[in-house]
Order: sequence, then structure tokens, then C-alpha cells
Amino acid sequence: MDELYREVLLEHYKNPQNSGKLINPDIVQKDSNPLCGDVVEFYLRLKEGKVTEVSFEGKGCVICMATSDILSEKFKGMSLDEIQSMQREEVLDILGLNLTHTRVKCAMLPLVAVKKGIIEFKSKGEKK
Repeated sequence: MDELYREVLLEHYKNPQNSGKLINPDIVQKDSNPLCGDVVEFYLRLKEGKVTEVSFEGKGCVICMATSDILSEKFKGMSLDEIQSMQREEVLDILGLNLTHTRVKCAMLPLVAVKKGIIEFKSKGEKK
């Protein structure tokens, strides 16, 4: 079964659906994982408290870049609170792989970056 998930990850890595910079986003957040060299920057556009568009730019390992693409799809239509409530186990279930501790950090970087962006957005008191 791991082989199937590996193929899915490679496909997302090679052909990401949401890669690129979003013009006039409501949330922009960049973060990095110095252990692996991963860097991601997420762009989210909101309407009525829900994510309507999301994209990302970055460079890094297959796990981080593929997870960025997979999560960017999942975030569409979600509220900021729903994204903030996502936990590590949910991300790992989506990926369907047993990862080492170091690789878990690679997989979690996209979610961590977006959560940081949401916290910053909310701290400004902006409503969309």
C-alpha cells in the first residue's frame, strides 16, 4: 500500500495543481525547515471566512512539496478555524505513509506555515 501512496506523492511533487503566486491574497506566510532545507510560502484568498483560493511556492523534498499541494486542495472551502484545528495525525492519515520523525517535520511544514499565517491575519483583526 505504501507504494501507491508514494506514487501519489510523486505525482503531486512533479505536477502540483496549486503551485504559483496568488495575486492579492488575504494571507501570505513563508516558513522553512532548516533540517531538510524545505521552504514554502502559502497564499490564501478568503471570502466570508472561508478559503476560496490557495496556492504555494517553495522548494524542498518530495514529502514537503507534495504535502503542500495536497493540503492546498484540502484547504479550499475550509474556514480558518477548521484549518487551525487540523492536527498532525490528520495530515499523516492523508499521506498514508509511516514517516520518520524528521520526515514528519517535512510533512507538517505546510500546515504549520498556514496556521502561522492565520494567527497573524486574525491578530490584525481583519474580517473577510
